[in-house]
Amino acid sequence: MHKSLIFMKKVIFSILLSFTLSAAAQQPADTNERMQALGLVDIQSVDPTIQVSLALTRPDNITGKVLYTDLQNAYLHPQAALALKKAQAALKRLRPDLSLKVYDAARPMSVQARLYAVVAGTDKNIYISNPKSGGDQHNYGLAVDVTLCDAETGDSLAMGSRIGSLADESRVGMESHNAETGKLTSEMAENRELLRRVMAIGGFKALRTEWWHFNFRTRSEAKANFKPIK
Repeated sequence: MHKSLIFMKKVIFSILLSFTLSAAAQQPADTNERMQALGLVDIQSVDPTIQVSLALTRPDNITGKVLYTDLQNAYLHPQAALALKKAQAALKRLRPDLSLKVYDAARPMSVQARLYAVVAGTDKNIYISNPKSGGDQHNYGLAVDVTLCDAETGDSLAMGSRIGSLADESRVGMESHNAETGKLTSEMAENRELLRRVMAIGGFKALRTEWWHFNFRTRSEAKANFKPIK
């Protein structure tokens, strides 16, 4: 009886191990493949005129490290991608010489954790969502970090602060104050206003602390109705 029980345990363990290895084999290792497996779409497959320059493929971010090692393309939920195409069309009507330029879109929770680790325990932790609490809309393919650029050269327009900066100059609510103190020029303020205008036409809402961040859905809607990117 004892030997029979041990044998059964070995059989069960073998079956469970087989299922685990099978599941792991089916899980795409490449981040681009994982994005596609989740039903997310490459932004440039929806609108090839939108320019992409993923910031986290470079070390000049708050971690000082490359966080996207195998991600070359910007992905969004299909609804958000179509909304971004609408925003690009609105921009082209107003300024044919300009284009939207995406710095980040769908972001895996694993990358979110590395970003949050930098600000955890500091007064800057309000700027990056804790993945343990569900992350933010980037982690569902429903947010985009974007700027305006010259459509021909790809050069970004002056916005007053770089994308990813946690300085006061990045805050939308501080723009009037920063213009008065000379930290923001009228050209920079106008560029930001144009970006918000076309993104609103697409159905995106600006994040008040980051001029470059736009959400297509609220955080509660994302958590309730969409799958997070692991």
